This record gives sequence, C-alpha cells and structure tokens, in this order.
Amino acid sequence: MEQKARKGYGPRGWLLIAWIATAFIAYMVIGNYPLNILADLYGGQAVLSTIYTTASVIGIIVQLVLGNFIGRMKSIKKFGSIMGLLSILALIGIMLIPGYIPGTPQMIWRVVYGVGTVLSVMYGTFSLSILVGQWFPTKKGSVMGVATLAFPIGNGVIGPFAAAAFKGGTPHIASAFLPFLIVLIVGWLIGVAFIPDYPEEKGGYRDNDPNMTPEMAKAMMEQEIENKKTTVWKLNHTLTTRDFWFLTIPAGFLLMFSVGTMTQTNAILGQMGAGLDKFGGFSGVMLMIMIFGLIGSYLLGLLDQKMGTQRAMIIACAVMLIAGIFGAASSPEKPGLLVAALIFLALFMGASSNFTVSLAAQYWRREDFSTVFAAVNPIANILSSLGPMIIAIVMIAKGYNAIFVVILFAGIVSIILCALFQSKHVKAKDDKYREAAGKPLDDALAGRK
Repeated sequence: MEQKARKGYGPRGWLLIAWIATAFIAYMVIGNYPLNILADLYGGQAVLSTIYTTASVIGIIVQLVLGNFIGRMKSIKKFGSIMGLLSILALIGIMLIPGYIPGTPQMIWRVVYGVGTVLSVMYGTFSLSILVGQWFPTKKGSVMGVATLAFPIGNGVIGPFAAAAFKGGTPHIASAFLPFLIVLIVGWLIGVAFIPDYPEEKGGYRDNDPNMTPEMAKAMMEQEIENKKTTVWKLNHTLTTRDFWFLTIPAGFLLMFSVGTMTQTNAILGQMGAGLDKFGGFSGVMLMIMIFGLIGSYLLGLLDQKMGTQRAMIIACAVMLIAGIFGAASSPEKPGLLVAALIFLALFMGASSNFTVSLAAQYWRREDFSTVFAAVNPIANILSSLGPMIIAIVMIAKGYNAIFVVILFAGIVSIILCALFQSKHVKAKDDKYREAAGKPLDDALAGRK
C-alpha cells in the first residue's frame, strides 16, 4: 500500500535549511556588510565595490569551470564544508586585521576581503544550493523560501551592527562581527555533523516522501549518481538553449537590483535627511525591510512550489517593476515613496536567490540539475556582482532616482523574457541530446509548469 507523503521537511531537512541559511548569512556578512557600512574605513565605496565585483567575477569563473566536472564530484557536501571552513577563517581575518590603518595592514585586509567574498559565494549560493536540489527536487521552492529568510534578517540587523561597529565613535570591528561568527560556526558544525549528500545515505527520502522502500530509494540514488557522470546537459548545450536565457537573465536582474541596492541603502537613505525620522530613521527603515523581506521570501517560495517557477518569477519581476515606479517618483519631500520602493525590493530580495535553484530543478532532470545549476548560478551572479558598482555609478552620476528608473526598465524586460519561456522547448532539446547520446527518451520533462 502506498504511504502518504510526509508533510514538512523532516528533522535532517530542517538542519539542512539551517545550514544553508547560515551560509547565506556568511555571504552577506563577509561581502556586503563591509561594503555597505564600513567602506570609509578601508578606502571608500569605489575601492571596495571594485574588490567586491572582481571577487564575485572570480567566483563566477570558478563555478563555470567546475560546471563540466560537477557531475563527477564525489561529494558536494565535502566541497561545501571546505568552502564553509575557509569562509569562517576569512571572516576572522576581516574581524582582526586592522585594515583601517593605511599601508600594509589595509592591503592585507583588502586581499582577505576579496578572497572571503569568493569563498562565501562558493559556500552558500553554489555548493549548498546544489544540496537543496539533491534533497528537495520538488519542494525546492518552499525550502529556499525558508532558507532565504536569512537575507532580510541580515539586512534587518545591519542598523544594530553599524551601531556596534562604531560604538562610542571608534571602530569596534571584531566585537560587531562576533555574533555572526558564532552563528556561522554553529551552522557549519551542524552541516558537517548531520547532513550527507543525499538523504538516502542516512535512511531518509527525497522531499521527505517515503513512497518507496529504503532499498528502492537507495537504488534510485545510486542510479542518479551514475547518470550524473554522463549528463547530456554539458555547459555548451545549456548555454545554447534559448529558454535557459529567458529565465536566467531575469533571475540575474532580480539578484542584481535587490543585492546591489541593499548594499547601498546607507547612501540611498542618506539622501532623505530628516525625512526618515517619521519612519524610525535608518534602523527603522531597515527593520521594515526585514519584516517585508521575510514575508516576500516565504510567499514567493510558496508560489514557486504551488504555481511553478515561471509564474512565480513573473510575479517577482512585477514587484520589481512596482519598486522602480515608487523609487523613481520619490524625493526628499516624499520620503515615503522611497521607503515603499525599498519595501517592494525587500519582497523579492530573499526570493531572488530561490529562483536560480528552482528553475534548474523545475525544468531539467534530477540527474542534470547540478550541471545546469552550475551554469545558471554563475551567469545570474555575473549580473548580481555588477549590481553594487552599477548602482553606485548611477547614483553618483544621475542621483538615486535614476537607480529606480533602471530597476523599472529591468522589471519590464524581465517580465517579457519570463513570458517567452516554454518548457516544451527544453524537453525538445533534452530529447535531441539524449537521442544523440544513445539514452532512452521518456516524458519525464513533459508538462513542467
């Protein structure tokens, strides 16, 4: 008799969610916090934006190189664990190296910051995101919706972080970072101790759904591992599929303008002067961003699971369009419009990291997920990595309103691209490549929404 699917994610599934959430915190704390709050200590926004973008591009190149080998990697969990440990060490360096002292200390700090940014990208947004796809191929939207709550939480506590970093008017860098370091270490230890590459390795089931015997589940896992080695979706096949671009570019724009804008909130909100007082000042606005970010991350993740990734992305892109309209119309006399714009950005901020995982898992086979994701993620992150620099350049040249004009047009383009996507074209390419490789054809990709 068939068992009923278990609701929820299971104990180890929740531990995986906790692990990846702390890895997302690592990505924010290592790369974004110094850029947003501490830039003046280490050479200014222009210097740190350049380091951040360069480091992100290096991380992207590494991901693309790994893409053709990821299917043969024996353990993505071990790779992620190594990236996590190195990220923690980089954060310790960022905390303890006195980079605010010009000369050698500042140069060493900048190198550690750049290396740490690369490592944190490889840790949370790459390796552990692949684990989510391996554990939750059909629940990936809701799982990532919960895990990416880390992003609005991280933004929400940036005000208290800034207060702790400059308590008494002098830098207290190590003590400001210390709570985050503890969180990262705890999350890393949880992952190393309790999370295998596949749930079947510990007697569990994909999607926490035990509709088969443990023996059958293990046999399917072993077959999938073998199939990964001969995946037909190599990098060249993925990059020459038009529908890959129709979703990957919007996913990149969602990341670009949420991450990029949030790294510059201190400078953008500073344009409002005393107009922010009725909203609680900088800390009050960041708290609102956190609250609406939590709501948006969860809801868009749920819509992803219930309605399909394409439709959820169209909704997210429409929210981006609305954010652009409000921000473009704002002014120091109308600070409420800017606050509204940032709230709409927050609604898709966490969910923007959902979609790189979801689209690869939704429209490709389980055996092909990791190689397709290894193309989706770096390309989307190329756009994301350019966000802070582009936003800073536009704001300096044209003012903060121009940022939201760009966001508005990006929303329009993204909606059009998402609407053009057709999963049947992905299936047609899959059939073509499988036939050429001598693999059997089936309807595994038919009717994907």
